[in-house]
Amino acid sequence: MSFRRLAVPFVGVAASLALVIPPADARAPITTGTPPGSQGHGQPAKVPVAEGYGGAVSTVDLDASKAALSVLKQGGNAMDAAVAGAATLGVTEPYSAGLSGGGFLVYYDARRGKVFTIDGREKAPQAMTETSFQENGVAIPFDAAVTSGLSAGVPGGLAQWELALRRFGTLSLKRALQPAIDVATKGFTVDQTFYDQTAQNAARFADFTSTASLYLPNGAPPPVGSVFRNPDLAATYRELGRRGGDWLYGGKLGEEVVATVKSPPVRPGSTRVVRPGLMELSDLRAYRALERAPSKISYNGMDVYGMAPPSSGGSTVGEALNILEALPKVGVHEYLEASRLAFADRNKFVGDPDYVDVPLKGLLSDGFAKERACLIGHVAMPNPAAPGSPDGSYGGCQIEGRPLAADEAGAAEKPEGPETTHLVVADRWGDVAAYNITIEQTGGNGMVVPGRGFLLNNELTDFTFGPAPGDPNLPAPGKRPRSSMAPTIVLKNGKPLLAVGSPGGATIITTVLQILVNRYEFGMSLPDAVAAPRGSQRNAAATQAEQGFIDRYGAELTAKGHTLTIAPGPPVGEIGAATGLEFLGRGKVQAVAEPSRRGGGSALVVSERP
Repeated sequence: MSFRRLAVPFVGVAASLALVIPPADARAPITTGTPPGSQGHGQPAKVPVAEGYGGAVSTVDLDASKAALSVLKQGGNAMDAAVAGAATLGVTEPYSAGLSGGGFLVYYDARRGKVFTIDGREKAPQAMTETSFQENGVAIPFDAAVTSGLSAGVPGGLAQWELALRRFGTLSLKRALQPAIDVATKGFTVDQTFYDQTAQNAARFADFTSTASLYLPNGAPPPVGSVFRNPDLAATYRELGRRGGDWLYGGKLGEEVVATVKSPPVRPGSTRVVRPGLMELSDLRAYRALERAPSKISYNGMDVYGMAPPSSGGSTVGEALNILEALPKVGVHEYLEASRLAFADRNKFVGDPDYVDVPLKGLLSDGFAKERACLIGHVAMPNPAAPGSPDGSYGGCQIEGRPLAADEAGAAEKPEGPETTHLVVADRWGDVAAYNITIEQTGGNGMVVPGRGFLLNNELTDFTFGPAPGDPNLPAPGKRPRSSMAPTIVLKNGKPLLAVGSPGGATIITTVLQILVNRYEFGMSLPDAVAAPRGSQRNAAATQAEQGFIDRYGAELTAKGHTLTIAPGPPVGEIGAATGLEFLGRGKVQAVAEPSRRGGGSALVVSERP
């Protein structure tokens, strides 16, 4: 492939590694083979890069990657494996994913030669209003809103799994859940990331009886190297396999979720003020996962597909790439400025399309991108950049040469959980899944549903609390909060070329954007593009960055008027935890995960030989 501009990659990655797993009988029960939680005799530790054939997967976790790969090698397709991997992440990454959460899934169906997306975003209860996160006309403190029943959205992940398997999969929900059941039953080895995330949440976990009994055995986080089992979650998954989603969406499990939301299991004697939530069983009965048309742009001869609203990922990544393509040259300064402008437009215009008129066509148009690109000069723009007018009438640079009116700045960025997780899967037939799943903050709202083994989400804190008249992301009955999740699939000549995504709250967008810029503007390999140090400009006074980014680009960017600050994390100074796939031709796939962020990820392939 030729590149318009090339730059020397900042971070190198060691030669690619491959995990070889022999073919298995496709008719056999779906299991993970080697006992979960251990590497098994002769099994290597997780590695960040693998190249091979017959299918590939990348997640943040070895057990989840093995679960997804076990499905592939036993005859399942990419969608089957994506659901199995996501369910397993609900066991091993329970503070980022789980049954109470939701997500966005972008899927390339090779037989149809088409990209589809499934929206499993959580919804507000019907009792929620624009002022539900306010008291006496003032927004309640963010942390108090998170650790409450009020923050729990109607879960969408299970409905998404059932719709995904029904439309694109080959397995029943029962079979797709089996690898996760194995891991929950046999246990997994506690690593430093799991320990740190538990310790980070220990104070609030201790205030809920059900959470403390599961995640604070003997009153403390489980030590690194110990085996953690979750028999309650294994039993919950088994029952879901037997009963199906109706058990949650209107059945006994749903009743238990609602009871936890409305009467949080606060420890006797706790002084924490925990507000009850608004969810009713009728909200669960009414929930539907939705197929939506993907966002799409053409960029450097490729087609980039993402998630349309209520996610802002596809629109913001797409707009920024369009802006960059309209510029005569692209460097790190231009990357930051394009992101700044795209975030200004995101904050002003993007929300749940069932409730607000999102001008997606305009936001992703080349004319609008050219109009926005002409605002990018040799120095950083004043903060904040004003949103543009994606109205179909494009000419010169709008608002250039005059101060911004107060209402032009758009809504400020709202707090958004840094967690979430992302996985990518490809199968032997050429199907590809890019899947973001989340329960929002690390540890969700802090409440485990008693006896069921999973945490509730706090997704509704993704809404703007207000008062904020005209904000497209204010709460409303049944509304889906705006998300930054950005699962992305890139096609070249109608065939998959690359798939990528990341956790990280609003930094998801900049992480995905920067990886694409690293790969296709600066000529890095995908492993180098993922490993490279990150900076995140979201129309703010300062660009949040990792130390390596500041070391490499700080002097250059400061001279252009940028202000850089260390990313707040957690962990402090770290942005994202990406996973990706690149299709190298002749059936060969490269799976890529982080070499170090969030403890490093796990990339696996079915075979190193064709």
